[in-house]
Order: sequence, then C-alpha cells, then structure tokens
Amino acid sequence: MFIDQLKSDLHQSQPLFIGEETAFKAAVLVPLVQVNGEWHVLFEVRSLTMRKQPGDISFPGGKLDGGETAQEAALRETYEELGIPPESVKVLGQLSPYIASPSFVVYPFVGIIDEQQVKHSFNQEEVEETFTVPLSWLSQYEPYLHHVSVQPTPGEDFPYEKIMNGEKYSWGSRSIEEWFYDYNRYTIWGLTARILKHFVMVAKRNS
Repeated sequence: MFIDQLKSDLHQSQPLFIGEETAFKAAVLVPLVQVNGEWHVLFEVRSLTMRKQPGDISFPGGKLDGGETAQEAALRETYEELGIPPESVKVLGQLSPYIASPSFVVYPFVGIIDEQQVKHSFNQEEVEETFTVPLSWLSQYEPYLHHVSVQPTPGEDFPYEKIMNGEKYSWGSRSIEEWFYDYNRYTIWGLTARILKHFVMVAKRNS
C-alpha cells in the first residue's frame, strides 16, 4: 500500500527544485515594446532613493504576495512600477526560472506593452527612468563575463561538534557568473543580465 501510494505521489507534479516551496519567490516581466516599428526590450533604472540597489537596472517585478501566481505578481508589479494595467499586457509566455539559490527563485515572463504609456506613467518613487534597447542590438552583442567567488560563512551557533573536522572543516567556495551588457551610458548586470541573456538566446532561436 505504501509503495503504491508513493509511486502515485512521485508521478504527480513536483516542485521545480528541492526548497522551492519555502523559497523567497519573485517574478519579473521582460517587457517588449515597438519603437519606430522595431522590437525593443524595456528596462527600469531603480530610483536613487531606494533603500536596496538604488540606480541598478532591472525589469519590473518583485515578491509574490500570498495566494497569487507568479504571472499575477509580475503583472501587479508592472502596474505598480510602470502604471501599465495587467489587462494591457499581452503575456507571450514564461521563461525558465532563475534559481539564484535554494532559498531564492525568480520567475520571468515575457509580454508586450505600450511604450507610449510607460513614458508618462511610471512610479517615480521606485523608478528613476526607463529606457529601451533594440532586440536586434542585443542579438548581436556579446556580453562579457566576470566571476565572483562566494565562501560560506557559518553562523556563531553552528554545531561544529557534529561534523567531521569541526571548525577545521574545509568549506568549498563557489563561483558566481556575472554577465555585463554595456549600452550607451547604461550597464546591465546581475540578475537582470542573467535573465536577459537567457531571453536573448530564446529570441534568437525564433528569429
């Protein structure tokens, strides 16, 4: 009986990764706009008065609220930041999630918005400015890569006595890839660049 039930459960839909159910979840929209008949990707520059990451370049998005889906969160945040109502966004689909760590995952969506609306309606408390980059330029550009080494640092109450070698345990460091796009006076990097790079790869397959 147990094995039959276990087999049934294993054939049901599973979390994307171990820890997804308790991870911090966020969603973003990769906004496509037409500028003079050409497709562009729209970006935000975070307000210089923001407590976290002021001046960084990002997509509209943020944390999932209780009970909402990732797509609903992406559209809500787009409305709160850019003033674009959810019904005005034509969602084309979802990209692969970006798993920053087992405790942090971002669900990206791609959608079409009206660029003229954005110019006059963004939330200046969260957004310093917006700008667009031609998709044709992004398809030709080669982003450059830097690595950041991350070393685990256990807390003061870590139970060293329970692991082999105790405080002399050899913690393995890991390397994080940081991609950079330079467009005019803007530098796109971090989480936004990782999602952008994946989106451009998908877009190039369909061009």
